[in-house]
Amino acid sequence: MIKKFTILLVDDRMENLLSLEQMLLADNRNFIHATSGNEALKQVLKNEDIGLIMLDVQMPDMDGFEVARLLKANPKTRDISIIFVTAINKDEYHVLKGFEKGAVDYLSKPLDINMTRAKVDVFERLYLYQHELRQALKDKELINGQLERFMHVVAHDLKSPLSGITGLLMLMKEEEEISQSVFLTEYTNMAINATSQLADMITAILDYSREHQFRHMEEDVDVGDLLQQLTRLLFPPAHVRIEIEEGMPVIHTSKQKLQQVFQNLLTNAIKYNDKETGEIYIGGTPDGDFYEFYVKDNGPGIEEKDNERIFRLFEKVDNEDDKGTGIGLNILKLLVETQGGKVWVESKLGEGSTFYFQWRR
Repeated sequence: MIKKFTILLVDDRMENLLSLEQMLLADNRNFIHATSGNEALKQVLKNEDIGLIMLDVQMPDMDGFEVARLLKANPKTRDISIIFVTAINKDEYHVLKGFEKGAVDYLSKPLDINMTRAKVDVFERLYLYQHELRQALKDKELINGQLERFMHVVAHDLKSPLSGITGLLMLMKEEEEISQSVFLTEYTNMAINATSQLADMITAILDYSREHQFRHMEEDVDVGDLLQQLTRLLFPPAHVRIEIEEGMPVIHTSKQKLQQVFQNLLTNAIKYNDKETGEIYIGGTPDGDFYEFYVKDNGPGIEEKDNERIFRLFEKVDNEDDKGTGIGLNILKLLVETQGGKVWVESKLGEGSTFYFQWRR
């Protein structure tokens, strides 16, 4: 089924609306009329499928510039394309004012039929492409959700028998025949370590899938207080000092998700620190629509070739002592990307790492 393209026509003169509709008639188009700025705003809020607004500038009570400004200020309507239709002369001041208020194009009266049709055709194609893209993303999310639920079930079903195997190995280790044999004890310990690491990986997979199954409520979060509480709960060893920058923001967000990101970074910074005195610094600065946070440490650092790889699922650095699952940083990356932000690391081998991530303000 072909999606209809809905156009809102706004002009204080009905004859202009009828003339413009006649000019743009097509089988796949719907038209809505508004004869004032206030009526235009009401129509937009009532009709979620509006893909384009043809907006007259010169109207009594509320002109087109003010209508556009109000539409762009509302998150629900700010992405609707607007073409200003006006008899005002084409001097630079009025053109710039139109674009400042949110117009994406400009048509001057009297309208050229071919030019008007051509411009509307372009916006129609763009709208339909965007609709197809959104639908494709929804389909992708549906498939991913099914795969994640499958992964959750499989991981859950594996965890119980694996715990039983680990328990049996621990009992076997105490048997006299095994405890008196250096080789059997070594092999049993290897098997216990392997099953324990596999159990950790399954736990991480369960955490990974749960993150996509549940949505967390949003609230005002004092990031400074969150970090103070988190650092106390992590019980860092005496040789590790954690310093939190003053003036951390208050953000309306999911407290649990933000805490999970910081917890992952801080846990790694503490766990892998190899210096006699460990130093960890946490801070951030505003960056447009985001707040850019960082967690800096003086630990072992990461080779440049691993800077991107560590954020991929099941990827780890080439380090024999690294017993991580390769899942934690990937979950962190997904959490940050759900905010529309990005995560990256700057590091120097032997001197430490600084992890940065953007979180929507």
